Amino acid sequence: MNKRQIVNIVNFIRAVEPREPVNLVTPVKEQIALMKKHNLRGTFLLQYDALIDPAFTDLLLPLDSAQFEMGVWFEIVQPQVEAAGLVWRGRFPWDWHAHCGFSVGYTRSEREKLVDVLYARFKEVFGYYPKVFGSWFYDSHTVRYIADKYGIDALCNCKEQYGTDGYTLWGGYYGQAYYPSRTNIFMPAQSAADQINAPLFRMLGSDPVYQYDCGTTPESGAPSRQGVITLEPVYKNAGGGSEKWVDWYLRENFNGDCLSFGYTQAGQENSFGWDAMKDGLGYQFALFEKLQAEGKLTVEPLGDSGRRYKATYQSTPPSAITAHTAYDDAEKSSVWYSSKYYRVNLYLDHGSFRIRDLHLFSPLLPDPFEAAVCKGNEATYETLPVADGNRHSGNGVLAGAYLTEADGRALNLGKMEFADLGGGRARVSYGDLQIELFEDRLILTYPREFTVENRIGKQDHIPTVEEWDSTKLSLSYQGTPYTLRAKQGSFLSPTVIASRSGRIELNLRNEA
Repeated sequence: MNKRQIVNIVNFIRAVEPREPVNLVTPVKEQIALMKKHNLRGTFLLQYDALIDPAFTDLLLPLDSAQFEMGVWFEIVQPQVEAAGLVWRGRFPWDWHAHCGFSVGYTRSEREKLVDVLYARFKEVFGYYPKVFGSWFYDSHTVRYIADKYGIDALCNCKEQYGTDGYTLWGGYYGQAYYPSRTNIFMPAQSAADQINAPLFRMLGSDPVYQYDCGTTPESGAPSRQGVITLEPVYKNAGGGSEKWVDWYLRENFNGDCLSFGYTQAGQENSFGWDAMKDGLGYQFALFEKLQAEGKLTVEPLGDSGRRYKATYQSTPPSAITAHTAYDDAEKSSVWYSSKYYRVNLYLDHGSFRIRDLHLFSPLLPDPFEAAVCKGNEATYETLPVADGNRHSGNGVLAGAYLTEADGRALNLGKMEFADLGGGRARVSYGDLQIELFEDRLILTYPREFTVENRIGKQDHIPTVEEWDSTKLSLSYQGTPYTLRAKQGSFLSPTVIASRSGRIELNLRNEA
């Protein structure tokens, strides 16, 4: 099957940068020129302060709408708050702290007012309501309100990160896109009644090998604020400013081992300044033009991707991100599989194989800011942890679920290989070990008996074990219950499961 390989260029625009002096108009001018030069289509998302500043609107209004899509970026700014009749609580006209700069810092009625003034201003400038909406993060009530009142074709939010920039998005749908739940925007919907019918795309193009546990060591565990290895062009050592990394990332990310479609988001916010991004963007955009001409990928606006997604999928399709190597190490490989029920990462590092991450999704887990208002500088959205190679590492343990022979010897079986089985199913082969990934379950088979041990070194992001027996493990996290059931194999403890006849089958569909 010929799977679409999609790049969304999304540049978003702020009109103020209080942290250091920087020309905010030049990056927008140069991004427009670069997209015209390479004949690339893409999206600009505007904050409210940019929508009321002619320096930006005069640049954007004359552009060909067939090439340049306009939408809104929902970080909250002082003039927007005051236009809504509210009191600004920030330190500067734009303040990145969660309690004032993001929707979670406001009541539900205040969120609606902030949306209304943003959408009204956008329509005043462009003559229509925006159909694409983005921010680093936002609450479920805000998106329900937009979807129900204005309609929406596509959403975007930040990649997975822990503590970076003062907010945490952890355990969610890894990369790609999903139909979000009306009750918790950070998770895929599991029913039509709970589904917001606009896909949410994860931004920034994370390194599928290194981003997840960036800075993590067995001794100290993971840092409280995670580093960044993404396609953003301002990161020059490993990331979008490194030609070596970009070549590797585009080759692996668009290798076709993706189930539904391959995806990444390129671009940069203007507040980094043009000098910091120009070399990386110049190299990337020239490469996008070349690869698009060769038929290897499609560069399109965010809204186009959203409309095609809606026309193609009635519910969230399983997806995969497969890296057969790391950018600097051919002996590392990573497979991310996500469905509406769970996400999992299979990871191989110089012969050491583990299930590096497993998180479940559940409609029972509420949005933490559904009714509550964030009062602090930071905010967190999480899902339901089972294994976590980032947060559970430390005290001498590199966390994750490790597979061993019955006598305790680690499996060392060569390379990982990926196969698309159709129907949203995939198989990862690690020598004689076969791991089949289904939308709602995992099946592991091996010629001999084996065990899977979830190794935990640090008590961080840990679920509570409510009860267990040989056939099930009942957990809770943040007051939300969830259960793993062994349809084949036996739990020997809450952290160890043994095969039966060389097979383990785990049901991962939410069961409280």
